[in-house]
Amino acid sequence: MKDVAWGKLSLGAKALTEGGFEALFRQTFSVSPDEKLQSAYACYLSTSTGPVAGTLYISTVKMAFCSDRPLSFTAPSGEASWSYYRVAIPLANLMAVNPSSNKANPAEKYIQIVTVERHEFWFMGFINYEKAVSTLQESTTKSARFA
Repeated sequence: MKDVAWGKLSLGAKALTEGGFEALFRQTFSVSPDEKLQSAYACYLSTSTGPVAGTLYISTVKMAFCSDRPLSFTAPSGEASWSYYRVAIPLANLMAVNPSSNKANPAEKYIQIVTVERHEFWFMGFINYEKAVSTLQESTTKSARFA
């Protein structure tokens, strides 16, 4: 929980220096003029190489994640390169938002996102888990009504 709290502080500091969460979201992702940021949460995205610390953004149009730091990878040329880990999914493409917890340790809570293409994304380490689940579920429900 200490790492999550530190991530939340770092996120707040970054948002302050960049002009707020809305400005940070607009700088990081392609955003339409009428799109509005609903919420931002410090969390981790589970990947095949381990959890990646970052920010989950929920807007009126999409759910998006950006890592706090650039990650290293090998480019097709064979050279080492660095890039932020980003994921953006239109709300209309979200099929399910599934809250879950570790049966052996119920304090470990996760949110599984499933897209209509059957891709799965697992998020964890939220400070306000219930609020994140609620916001995602409400956004998905609203998107389904307007689709």
